[in-house]
Amino acid sequence: MTKRTYLFVTGRLAEVSLREVLETVSAKAGFDYEIAVPGIQVAALMHVSLLRRRLTVPEHIERVIVPGWCQGDLAELTEHFGKPFQKGPRDLNDLPEYFGVGKRRAADLSRYSIEIIAEINHATRMPLEEIQRQARAMVSAGANLIDIGGVPGESSPRIGQIVAALRDEGIRVSIDSFDEREVGQAVRAGAELILSCNHTNVDWVSKLGVEVVAIPDSPQDLESLDRLVEQLERNGCRYRLDPILEPIGVGFTASLDRYMTVRRRYPECAMMMGVGNVTELTEVDSAGVNMVLAAVCEDLGIQSILTTQVINWCRTAVAEFDAARRLVHYAVAARTIPKHLNSALVMLRDSRLRQMSDEALRAVAGSLRDPNYRIYAERGELHLMNGDGYWHGSSAFVLFEDAMRKAKELRPASGVSAEHAFYLGYELARAEVALLAGKQYVQDEPMNFGLLGAVQASSSLH
Repeated sequence: MTKRTYLFVTGRLAEVSLREVLETVSAKAGFDYEIAVPGIQVAALMHVSLLRRRLTVPEHIERVIVPGWCQGDLAELTEHFGKPFQKGPRDLNDLPEYFGVGKRRAADLSRYSIEIIAEINHATRMPLEEIQRQARAMVSAGANLIDIGGVPGESSPRIGQIVAALRDEGIRVSIDSFDEREVGQAVRAGAELILSCNHTNVDWVSKLGVEVVAIPDSPQDLESLDRLVEQLERNGCRYRLDPILEPIGVGFTASLDRYMTVRRRYPECAMMMGVGNVTELTEVDSAGVNMVLAAVCEDLGIQSILTTQVINWCRTAVAEFDAARRLVHYAVAARTIPKHLNSALVMLRDSRLRQMSDEALRAVAGSLRDPNYRIYAERGELHLMNGDGYWHGSSAFVLFEDAMRKAKELRPASGVSAEHAFYLGYELARAEVALLAGKQYVQDEPMNFGLLGAVQASSSLH
């Protein structure tokens, strides 16, 4: 018996990934497949009118499956081509579930190409135990090297001790200082990278036998970086290039352009980007910023970044960049968009919300006969209901007060116990936070905050 043949329509970026998924799905579901790419990069931009102009459907095709993002009425295509058209899932990794032959294919996020150098700022002023604690935490979060940051204008005799203590724990170390004595101590104690080198210190830095980060004498002066590279190569000194990322407001976009220029000039050279100049100096949650900068680094082949997590909105910057570098590496390698692959960086909101209609909420409320409270955060309001009544609104305090008043009216002798009142207050507060942040709230279930973890529910009190 001849197998059915389906035509799958996609964009250029997703073609390779789609083919990989269909090899498995088609074998299990018992159909043959062909793939059409109608001259568009991203499948999410597909429209019925475009497919009508550009798509060709061979006679032997039984049906055509377009991405779930496709806009317009598919009936037009069915009539025009004489073949049934249907929408598949929005994400090609959901095709196994769509055809009923398995669960969504998980993205392999085990690989990455960008090394994380995490700086402990002003480390020479900290107790050794605190430095070790921070270093261990950063390594656990994904850092590959720990950068020991000195204090400009100070020369600490403790650098060697600090580096040696971290090296004894198996932690790789770099040194961030222009002071010759500090850098010398660090290298003798086992530091493997020096941040940074320009014409002010190249004469002695290039003789220490370790890799250096080469920077221009000023961010705009790429010619000085060219001269520095020539000198480092004459001296046989290993280096990675850093054109210097500047903060938003003082040259950010121009500095990105310099990274592109340097990559064109030196296509094979190792490069580094100091992303902390943007994450630390921009008052915004750092996860999204880290994701975009990781994408820039992946596209340009920048193999290492320097980051810090000093200011509070950057407190998890290392873990964020670790998640981001894996996502962008997978996206670029698989030629797919980094969507619905992993939700670790969706911390404030949730990727998807399952919402109940007003009719469904009223139906639930109308069916209750017992005094146990059900709580929902739906459709812009908090909803509290039991057999006594149904209250909804924007204030947890008002809902709680109304529900307690009703309980006292109906059961004046017992009312609500202190334990149950605490439970209600806790759950209503969680529901209010979920409503404000755009997160999924399910009574008695943990609320997920991405890589930050979950906020436990109070089910043990219920």
